[in-house]
Amino acid sequence: MKLNELRDNHGARPKSKRLGRGIGSGKGKTSGKGVKGQKAREGVSLNGFEGGQLPIYRRLPKRGFVNIFRKEYAPLNIGTLNDAIEAGRVDASQEITEDALRAAGLVRGGKVAGVRLLARGEITRAVKITVAGASAAARAAVEQAGGSITTTVVAEAAEA
Repeated sequence: MKLNELRDNHGARPKSKRLGRGIGSGKGKTSGKGVKGQKAREGVSLNGFEGGQLPIYRRLPKRGFVNIFRKEYAPLNIGTLNDAIEAGRVDASQEITEDALRAAGLVRGGKVAGVRLLARGEITRAVKITVAGASAAARAAVEQAGGSITTTVVAEAAEA
């Protein structure tokens, strides 16, 4: 079999019904849209319209707001970090910074304000890590393995 001989299974792509092609087709004249009216016209979209009744999106109260100053932090689990160290993508003998994590491909995304270390998985060797934030469980796990975590964002907040 060659690539140009490949075909879909019979019935995998049913032929579309041709509308407005005579009364014998079953979808002739008005093409299944009935007679006149707004819904028979072209380009009609009635999403959210409830026939003149006040629509639900106006009946319900507005809630919340979007904080334009919100900072997004990239999550990193200690298990993922441990796997990268064992694979040789991150050097555990040096201090591990956010730049090193980004270079190793553990942190993606351009608009992240920093890295937050989380506790899923386990870490087997002592490492010195500098990140924006860390959960209490992640901090405990790293310190139990003999390492240390320095957080930059929490330190800045404490100084202010």
